[in-house]
Amino acid sequence: MKKYFVFTAVSVAALIFANCGSSKKATATVVPKLNYEANMQAVVVANCSPCHIPSKGGFKANLDGYDLSKKYIADIIARIEKNPGDRGFMPMKNPKLSAEEIGVFKKWLADGLLEK
Repeated sequence: MKKYFVFTAVSVAALIFANCGSSKKATATVVPKLNYEANMQAVVVANCSPCHIPSKGGFKANLDGYDLSKKYIADIIARIEKNPGDRGFMPMKNPKLSAEEIGVFKKWLADGLLEK
């Protein structure tokens, strides 16, 4: 009878410790990296058109494509962070981009300027 009691006690203790341990750790949320094709292209076309999109009649610095958007990203961010009325503010003659839209440009830069 004593062996049965010890076996039961050890089994119950093992069950308790197995379920109370730190095995249920919170998992970190993985935030996907932004890329030009999936994230940036639509923002650029929506906010920089027609001036910077030649196919839409634009004649300013061409931002219609990955290579040129990548080349000018530092200047783009500097300009879209300015306030209307400041010299060099973009998008000219339009309201300032939202913090979320500006954040897309910054995150794309921080994520390494991925194309795809």
